Amino acid sequence: MTCTPQLYYKQNRLKQLRAFCRAAQIGSISEAAESLCLSQPTISLQIQALEREMGIVVFERRGPRIKLTPEGQVLFQLAQPLVEGIDNLEAALVAHAGNLDSGELNIAAGESTILYILPGPMQRFAQKYPGIHLKLHNVTGRDGMAMLRADEADFAVGSMIEVPDDIVYQPSMVYHPALIAPLDHPLGLLETVTLEDIAQYGLILPPRHLATWRIVEMGFASRNLRLKVALEAGGWEIIKKYVELGMGISIVTDVCLNGTERVIRRHLLDYFPTRSYGIVIRKGKYLSPQAKRFIDMMDPAFL
Repeated sequence: MTCTPQLYYKQNRLKQLRAFCRAAQIGSISEAAESLCLSQPTISLQIQALEREMGIVVFERRGPRIKLTPEGQVLFQLAQPLVEGIDNLEAALVAHAGNLDSGELNIAAGESTILYILPGPMQRFAQKYPGIHLKLHNVTGRDGMAMLRADEADFAVGSMIEVPDDIVYQPSMVYHPALIAPLDHPLGLLETVTLEDIAQYGLILPPRHLATWRIVEMGFASRNLRLKVALEAGGWEIIKKYVELGMGISIVTDVCLNGTERVIRRHLLDYFPTRSYGIVIRKGKYLSPQAKRFIDMMDPAFL
């Protein structure tokens, strides 16, 4: 059988699109080549051939970094699900037949989510699908977004306040704001605690760059109150420990409270919003059978 030019182009189109999509995800031709175990000239030639054959320019070149053009953005949105679907075709076929005995699942999540939300789903999934290798990445929200965009994680689980255009967020759990203070603290004598009461004392809060600080600061500012911070500490477990030691009081999300803490607790729904947690994926992301099964166990309404 003679290989016509049209057939030749079709046979090479998948390689071109795979190279293009990986470069678009990573933002670098050289890093895309490394991740695909190919040389940089090979990736460059594949992308150039794709541009030539389709009559468009897909990247703006800015030194070692690249940025999608408007045409490149459209092509990426169309091509990425196709490339991922073909690359995961064998696993999807096996799963469709009811067999999910192998594979890998990468989940990105922050420390709070890993400690308080994921233990149950992780344990149930591992018991039902022992052959699937689970990788749990403890990352901040910013790093989690980077992993999703680079396809280094199948999905993330966490809390989002602002959702970027290229991300899908499905909240499925809601938690409430609460004050915690040492057992002998004067605020424990009050049935109802106001922000004016809290403003007299130093707070223990997560680092300034995290969302909790911004939420608390906005709540105080809305009542023209000044925020006093006695200590910055990363992680709810650390914060609870130092509250127990009498180092200050804190405003937390009650996802971290299990009733065993030696603290007083008062609700603050009148002053701060509830906090949702849920599944986070990149728009257009091909979800592997392993990812679909895990998400279905957490939130059947998502799929």
